[in-house]
Amino acid sequence: MTQIDEIRQLQEAVRVVRQSVGKVIVGKEEVVELLMVALLCEGHVLFEDVPGIGKTTLAKSLARSLGCSFQRIQFTPDLLPSDVTGITYYNQKKGEFEFRPGPLLSQIVLADEINRATPRTQSALLEAMEERQVSVERETIRLPRPFMVVATQNPVELEGTFPLPEAQLDRFLLRLRLHYPSKEEERQILQRFKEAQPLEELKPVLSTEWLLKLQQIIRLIHVEPSVESYIVEIVSATRTHNNIELGVSPRGTLALYRASQAYAAIQGRHYVIPDDVKQVAVPVLSHRMIATSQSRLHGQLMEQIVEEILHNVAVPVES
Repeated sequence: MTQIDEIRQLQEAVRVVRQSVGKVIVGKEEVVELLMVALLCEGHVLFEDVPGIGKTTLAKSLARSLGCSFQRIQFTPDLLPSDVTGITYYNQKKGEFEFRPGPLLSQIVLADEINRATPRTQSALLEAMEERQVSVERETIRLPRPFMVVATQNPVELEGTFPLPEAQLDRFLLRLRLHYPSKEEERQILQRFKEAQPLEELKPVLSTEWLLKLQQIIRLIHVEPSVESYIVEIVSATRTHNNIELGVSPRGTLALYRASQAYAAIQGRHYVIPDDVKQVAVPVLSHRMIATSQSRLHGQLMEQIVEEILHNVAVPVES
């Protein structure tokens, strides 16, 4: 099978998943596409948006469409790390210690309102998200594949919350926003959910074995040296921008590279063009920087700063 054939199969697989999720979620095709970008890159997603707009339903719809195991963790201030990773307990009937896995040992994990848990519990996710393993009682347990954390947080509420540290934010490949639906989309939501729950009717449309194969395909997407330099220039610009105190790390550079490969493959191409980089730059980079106090004072959003950088960095000319 040629690389062109593999790309066509990948593109069709993403289309089928997007169509399946679309039976439940009205609109939001771009968000679903970016979720697939994260999944193909073996990355994680942070949804930062107001409650009640379908973040949990979207994560469940994706898991059902892929036939993946799914667990939802409601983060609260009294949640302990062992509640997330699992515990070792003594089984009196068997006379031996046994491990009871926590919800983190699933393929797709929804970490709901992650900023409500204490830093100690939040840090329990760090090893899982980066190393694809958890450590319990000096024992290392590998996580299933594919594995993706979909975390949510409410950007409006501040009381009783613990902001995610920069080290943990950097572990998320993408930060996405769903935003409110349009009036027409909201009317469609009423029609779709008034008599039934379409989520219950979803069936898997893509096997996990094929998904793992697709994750390998995107790593072979060609990136010209000029496009590589373009990615590096964008990231370098975040480190010298007047309104940014701390720029994007090398991990962010690699994340932008991988996301561009996945996005190009989804568009049906076996090579990356600068437009692919532009399409994923904002969700990949905006949460990896710290704005200066002056910039925060003026209410300048990180997304706006990334857009400004994209406008100023020279785009390589196609040879």
